Amino acid sequence: MSLHVFLYGAGVSSTLDSPPVPTVDASARTAPRRRTRFLALPEARWALLATATFLSALPLHFADAPGWTYGPLYAIAYLAGGWEPALEGLRALRGKTLDVDLLMIVAALGAAAIGQVLDGALLIVIFATSGALEALATARTADSVRGLLDLAPATATRVTADGEESVLVNRLSVGDELLIRPGERIGADGRVLDGTSEADQATITGEPLPVLKTPGDEVFAGTLNGTGALRVRVERDPADSVIARIVTLVEEASRTKAPTQLFIEKIEQRYAVGVVAATLTVFAVPLAFGADLTGALLRAMTFMIVASPCAVVLATMPPLLSAIATAGRHGVLVKSALAMERLGEIDTAALDKTGTLTEGAPEVTAVCPATGSGLDEDALLALAAAAEHPSEHPLARAIVVAARARDLRLAPARDFTAKPGHGVTATVDGRFVTVGRPDSGLDADTDAEADTDAGTGTGTRMDRDTDVEGGTVVRVERDGALVGTLVLADRPRADAAETAAGLTALTGTSPVLLTGDNPRAAAQVATATGITDVRASLLPEDKVTAVRELQRAGRKVLFVGDGVNDAPALAAAHAGVAMGRAGSDLALETADAVVVRDELAAIPPVVRLSRAARRLVVQNLLVAGTFITVLVLWDLLGHLPLPLGVAGHEGSTVLVGLNGLRLLRESAWRRPDEGRPRAL
Repeated sequence: MSLHVFLYGAGVSSTLDSPPVPTVDASARTAPRRRTRFLALPEARWALLATATFLSALPLHFADAPGWTYGPLYAIAYLAGGWEPALEGLRALRGKTLDVDLLMIVAALGAAAIGQVLDGALLIVIFATSGALEALATARTADSVRGLLDLAPATATRVTADGEESVLVNRLSVGDELLIRPGERIGADGRVLDGTSEADQATITGEPLPVLKTPGDEVFAGTLNGTGALRVRVERDPADSVIARIVTLVEEASRTKAPTQLFIEKIEQRYAVGVVAATLTVFAVPLAFGADLTGALLRAMTFMIVASPCAVVLATMPPLLSAIATAGRHGVLVKSALAMERLGEIDTAALDKTGTLTEGAPEVTAVCPATGSGLDEDALLALAAAAEHPSEHPLARAIVVAARARDLRLAPARDFTAKPGHGVTATVDGRFVTVGRPDSGLDADTDAEADTDAGTGTGTRMDRDTDVEGGTVVRVERDGALVGTLVLADRPRADAAETAAGLTALTGTSPVLLTGDNPRAAAQVATATGITDVRASLLPEDKVTAVRELQRAGRKVLFVGDGVNDAPALAAAHAGVAMGRAGSDLALETADAVVVRDELAAIPPVVRLSRAARRLVVQNLLVAGTFITVLVLWDLLGHLPLPLGVAGHEGSTVLVGLNGLRLLRESAWRRPDEGRPRAL
């Protein structure tokens, strides 16, 4: 929910008596990107080897080539993909537990023992690939958490009685005094003792614009200082800084999230024990009554094959994977079948504001010439843009962009200066122009949107603007006389209200707005989107607290956000969705799903899709359970020929697989009342 990609390194250009702002390259704007490569994981390398050898053996097998041509390939696939789950299963067995992993390995070996080598190899490859993908997801999340720590600088400038010294941040103590130069990252949480500047703290609070910092104001480690120099007293140990607590919250939430599992995983222990016990019984009892060893073994292996949970596994996976594929076609990346299942379970939605419900960037929403100024809207905007053109401040950029959108000519600006807390001045066409914070009453004839609240100069939270209900007001003067005002705002997304209404219809409860921005800005967005439950001025841990309060009340919460400060809530929620275009690496890796094209309206359809997938899972489990029951009883009470048992087992597997593929149809994405696909 932050503008950090847009704003990091941005600040009002330096005044004549201030040092120049150091250039901040792109790498400083976000946490350094750490990406574990897929093949760097041993699980991935073993899975790739198993898959490659299996695919190499498959055409030889179907072509009826001699067994010696494909047999060794199958053997390699068994070893490469099966040794690790077999080892884990044996360790679990040593701990007096039995899981489906070990059961599937035994079933695969049993299938090979009675000549069904292909079936066994396929089971091995599926398990190995699933384990590799899980390992990759875990590694990528850890990468992002570690990368977040790099937002905080490694060293800081400490002021001592003898001057200044550079020290490691982890050696700072409460009470130390730091010098924060223009363009530097703040090394520790503290309070400003002296100086005026602006800090881009979107990573912490999610506020969309840099915040004015004057003596007495709090600053956070890892945030970016603007154009002024600050002296800061450390008030919190670096190990307990807000940025460090974000890392801790993400890690804790990921570890302690309620164990939501796929259905087959919930019953795997009992099912595995039951199948193994039954297989041993089917083998031992006939043998005890004089049956021959080969016949008893064949019956037992037939039983294990028809009782193996292949159809049950496929009953679960194809609907969820089909739903994932359909969501992907519409711009929503759901990271796993488990994540897709969770999305359908939610009954409450919590939404971030900046960058999620809003566009995340300021725009000029009103141009208000003063009466008697002799300027129309275009002339006023061109004048302000000309003065602001040399500035790097986000509001300045927005004003220049608005002027260019109207194809206005910008006159050259000379003698440009900018002062944090006031604004900019420049000479434009021989006239002295000031653009900045209102500091006196506005002309009574200016547009109503620049209301009297703006004219008081109170309530200012930025260096050069005042928040009003309609947005942020900037005053434009020429030769000391007011010539008009500009109103800038971070507009709600066009589909924000529709999304809020859609989530309300799905959950039966209005979404909750959780934001680090100020209450007035939050209330404005809530009104525009129809949200009634608004919680503003929240730090990252406050968002986690709000999510957990809802969950303690029995709710399953979907949280939607995009910033570093949203990551703990994304991890703590039952399901998390990140906005992809401007989302931070940490948010993207922590979330269960990513809206790749930033289309907020895609969230309700993906929840509906998940619920449809869950319904198909139930249908498939009934079909698979029926087939397994019939085949098992046939084998126990009569004589089930092995080929017929394999055919029935594989047939049920194919049937549930095809049923699950129904969600690949375009109609699966639409609302039931829609007659044709929506262009999302």
